[in-house]
Amino acid sequence: MDKEAIADLIEDKHSELIIWLEKQPEDSWTQGPDGKWTTGQQALHLLQSIKPLNRALSMPKFLLRYKFGKANRPVREYDAIVQRYQERLLDVKGKTFKGSQNMKVPILKEKEYILNRLQTEQKKLQYKTKKISDKNLDNLILPHPLMGKMPIREIIMWTGYHVEHHTEILKSKY
Repeated sequence: MDKEAIADLIEDKHSELIIWLEKQPEDSWTQGPDGKWTTGQQALHLLQSIKPLNRALSMPKFLLRYKFGKANRPVREYDAIVQRYQERLLDVKGKTFKGSQNMKVPILKEKEYILNRLQTEQKKLQYKTKKISDKNLDNLILPHPLMGKMPIREIIMWTGYHVEHHTEILKSKY
């Protein structure tokens, strides 16, 4: 998938999520199915997952290479990334990773702020995706808590799918 298509994927998936969240009744922000995250926690989780990616992409590329290394395999296609993520989710059986463990329930007053930050962060990611060289997208790697080390191109595509995954959960269960 080329940079423009990845940037479009990021925008499309976030837009669909934001539109859905904005249409929900206010009380749904602090509610969710028994034992599951609230709608607000789902949105906060997505914000918490995109921010470190944007921070990493703001770092000098030589530092990323030094800290995490270089890819030792070709970049996977989008469908292969999605399939691998779904397999890994089954393996961990609903385990929550460090950044989203014991997540507070955002109050309704925080909804607008969280949605605005999510939109800002996804715009940053689109910009950074278009700006980074194809060589760096394919050769530099970043760690993912569930998927392991991934080339930057893959982790950005995964981010688009991650938003879709949570949007589908929200639409089907909330």
